[in-house]
Amino acid sequence: MPANTSAAIARSCEFSQYLHRLLAARPEERSRLEQCLRHPFAIEDMQAFADWPALNASETLAPALRRLRQAVMARLICRDLEGLATLDEVVSTVSLLAEFAVRQALACAAASLPQYGQPIGEDSGEPQQLIVVGMGKLGGGELNASSDIDLIFIYPEGGETDGARKISNHEYFTQVGKRLIALLNDATADGQVFRVDMRLRPYGDSGPLVMSFAALENYLLSQGREWERYAWIKAKAITGDAEGLAQLVRPFVYRKYLDYNAYGAMRELHAQIRREVARRDMADNIKLGPGGIREAEFIAQVFQLIRGGRDRTLQLRGTRATLDRLAALRLLEPAAVAELQEAYAFLRNLEHRLQYLDDQQTQTLPGAPETRQKIAASMGHADWPAFMAALDEIRRKVSRRFEQVFILPSEDSADHPLSELWLDVAEQNPEARLAGLGYADPASAARQLTGLAQSQRYLQMPLAGRKKLDALMPALIEVAARFPNADDTLSRIIGLMEAISRRASYLALLTEYPQTLQRLASLYSSSAWVSAYLSRHPILLDELLDARVLYAAPEWPQLSAQLEAQLAHADGDVEAKMDALRHFQHAQTFRLVAQDLAGMWTLEALSDELSRLADLVLDAALRHAWRDIPSRHCETPRFAVIGYGKLGGKELGYASDLDIIFLYDDEHPDAPDLYSRLARKLSTWLTSATAAGVLYDIDLRLRPNGASGLLVSSISAFRQYQENQAWAWEHQALTRARFVAGDAGIGAQFEAERHAILTLERDSAKLRGEVLAMRQRMLDSHPAHDGDVKNARGGIIDIEFIVQYLILAHAKTLPALTGNTGNIALLAVAADAGLIDRQLAEDARAAYRLYRRLQHAARLNDKKAVDVDEPLRVAYARGRELWRQVFEQALDFS
Repeated sequence: MPANTSAAIARSCEFSQYLHRLLAARPEERSRLEQCLRHPFAIEDMQAFADWPALNASETLAPALRRLRQAVMARLICRDLEGLATLDEVVSTVSLLAEFAVRQALACAAASLPQYGQPIGEDSGEPQQLIVVGMGKLGGGELNASSDIDLIFIYPEGGETDGARKISNHEYFTQVGKRLIALLNDATADGQVFRVDMRLRPYGDSGPLVMSFAALENYLLSQGREWERYAWIKAKAITGDAEGLAQLVRPFVYRKYLDYNAYGAMRELHAQIRREVARRDMADNIKLGPGGIREAEFIAQVFQLIRGGRDRTLQLRGTRATLDRLAALRLLEPAAVAELQEAYAFLRNLEHRLQYLDDQQTQTLPGAPETRQKIAASMGHADWPAFMAALDEIRRKVSRRFEQVFILPSEDSADHPLSELWLDVAEQNPEARLAGLGYADPASAARQLTGLAQSQRYLQMPLAGRKKLDALMPALIEVAARFPNADDTLSRIIGLMEAISRRASYLALLTEYPQTLQRLASLYSSSAWVSAYLSRHPILLDELLDARVLYAAPEWPQLSAQLEAQLAHADGDVEAKMDALRHFQHAQTFRLVAQDLAGMWTLEALSDELSRLADLVLDAALRHAWRDIPSRHCETPRFAVIGYGKLGGKELGYASDLDIIFLYDDEHPDAPDLYSRLARKLSTWLTSATAAGVLYDIDLRLRPNGASGLLVSSISAFRQYQENQAWAWEHQALTRARFVAGDAGIGAQFEAERHAILTLERDSAKLRGEVLAMRQRMLDSHPAHDGDVKNARGGIIDIEFIVQYLILAHAKTLPALTGNTGNIALLAVAADAGLIDRQLAEDARAAYRLYRRLQHAARLNDKKAVDVDEPLRVAYARGRELWRQVFEQALDFS
């Protein structure tokens, strides 16, 4: 804070002729400035500046608003030039002033028309209020020091006023709007409050001044243009029904899918601006010229247009907040965002200093040497050349970042050497060319390409979409040929093209990011399951864009926070929450499978990650499903999800079902009914097929009394059942069970009960008979054969049964067997305790690893059976030998 405020004011006057003239004409303003310079001009100061309710006529309100602006600008200019105000303070203060002035002007305009009474909605019968929508930098809270304000006037319903003179709501709000504009815009002896620009309204200058919700919705659906989507990003209702307006406009601005067509629209808008800059010789314009403010804003907003419908955390109005969010989501590298933030702050500070000179709406660098020196000094540079060197470097950085985001790939498919092959595939004989590329069955590849080219799906595509597909196919034919299984790879890719051919945005994604084609072909070559998964969920193509993200090990706390933010933004919209859960689960699964195919995970570690993902999703789904239960008696349910089988044992695969049961511990009289409703709702959230697909298939048959039992049990009922009624096979299932989501206290009670059951004293002979009988029942329904590593004798199930028997027979004296550490680790525990032969245990551990790898590989390539070779036969033999030792009988191999 300057010790001498008079000196600080004098220094500021040297840089601002406007401030010098203002303080000379209004000595009382200088006095106010000297007293208040140390404090920002807050909204409370604006409210206290005058007795606003008393100023209900235009002739009294207009001068008061203009004097308020003078006071705000005087303090803001001094604080900024003296280094007391941040950029955020400058833009937010001017924006607050504009909003305050609009509200005061609206109240005065409405009060000036008492003869009409109130406008009443024809459908609701309720009084109507004009919605003044702040667009552009006003909506974003980023107004510059001498900005005009872009407004749009909307009202909810048609109808008419209820006063002595009745007119339509449209006529009434038109009169109100005109008076509001005059109060702010008309130049008087005291100047203007703000210049008002209404050209962003539907139909521009030729359109009506005001428009109803119904008319606006019709306009946006039938005539809304891409540049208007960009404009409405920043829209903010300053008065009236903000939520109603947002619900109407949001679907127009933010598409439910990833909208990569936004690149083309933003490029065209930018090209128009560049042409206008060149035509009017505006290279020195720091807003519209190369590397200027507009390019930095475009970078932020194109990501909002593309992704804002999917991720509501991007539905922000401010440029700087959006850039920070892009860094948090790693859509832009933090270093790139830091560079853009620095450049944007520099350019906006410079913009303000240009406008402080004479309170003019300008972004053009001055030509006069004296003025140039003032600008250079106000920006902290010794002279104009030093300042221009810094500015040029800033603009180069912005231009470089802009080009990195908006670089336009060639859309001319004729540039590709294989374009002729694709475009004329039906009229020529391409087999020789395809064989030369490396296709083993070129005739089959040619048939598939011809089938796509002659399909009704392709022939009926819009021209723009077909051009994109025509540009992609030659490159895809080429990249698929680089893989050993080129024919399978191309066939799978053609399936994807058929799936997305009507979705122009996905074609645009692959066209905008041709570097993704290699990653796409690599995944499609590696796995039939992955290719089918991606074709079912083409939204996951977005995951291919950034290899750093695709191959980054998951950070579950951070990912959990991201999911929670997305669910919070969808609050009140169950369908949106269900889709958010699905998009999240699909994206994380896809990242894990890409990392798996790249060799980044052992199978055991991969299963752990898939299990962590399921735990996270179940916990989020549980919490938000509970919020959708009406008349719930507590905010946090005393309810838990218990995982069995592969989920319980942390051995999930990509397409595994979830074996789960539901428990609760709550004495409230409504608890049984509420938690039954919660269990049904959670099941629906998990299994329903929405536009985003299915989350998980679940199996609830392991609950007490199976399919005939209650969907949810109290912990006490579960305990009683396990101790008195459960079959031996249900205790076997308990060996691979764990708490996965919900109330941790219930989870602890479950773990205690699980330990108590597993450590019961048992009759070994009786137990052995029950386990063998259960295994035989499974063989009766799933006969063993060596191509099925799960059911084969000596295979997965046999080894799991061995471990389960050892736990139930010996956990009383060896509690370490109750640890939920997986079959491989538990075999080692049993061997160390002398329960089984150490070498046989080691052989079984190796065999179990082999089985799971083979099973995993088969599923990745949609194979029903594995190839039986000598190592697999040896593994089966070792598994059978361990079975003999444990159960003291030879297996029946017939």
